[in-house]
Amino acid sequence: MTGEPPEPGDGLEPEAPEELRAPEAEHDDAGLDLARDITRATEASGGPAPRRRRRRTPRAGDGRVPRGRISGAHPDERDPQLLETTMDRLVADHGWDLDLRVHAVFGRWGELVGAQVGAHSHPETFADGRLVVRTDSTAWATQLRLLAPQVVKTLNEELGHGTVTFLEVLGPHGPSWKKGRLSVRDGRGPRDTYG
Repeated sequence: MTGEPPEPGDGLEPEAPEELRAPEAEHDDAGLDLARDITRATEASGGPAPRRRRRRTPRAGDGRVPRGRISGAHPDERDPQLLETTMDRLVADHGWDLDLRVHAVFGRWGELVGAQVGAHSHPETFADGRLVVRTDSTAWATQLRLLAPQVVKTLNEELGHGTVTFLEVLGPHGPSWKKGRLSVRDGRGPRDTYG
């Protein structure tokens, strides 16, 4: 022994233990030979060519990206979006912009018309340029009718020119003399009591 590593075939190679040796089974080429024979027969007979998978064209909403549309350095609609951007797009798509601005005015009513007027009145509805405001007394209804041109001007500055065209001021709801489920048709009502 000269200290050199053993050469292959010297008989000095260590043998693997029995349990780690690969079983010496003969390889059966029958499956591979059968596949080759079928391929040759198909080609020789002019049979059908191997099928190729056809590419599906993507449709809107199926989650596949059309070829050529690759997200690059600039954001597009497939990238994660901020909630504000998504909500702005939703509002614009559904045409809710004016409704949201009107309801924002409803929420800031006291700030826009003044603290005193705002404490005694509240907006009820807005449709087709007509704003309906209810007051808690007839005196405040009269006061708000006198201030109507100024209130309409202020509201149009907030909402956009021509949004509010008419301000309808209603007084308080009248008292109901009806008590219970039953009533008399064509009765004289509360006048009988005082009369």
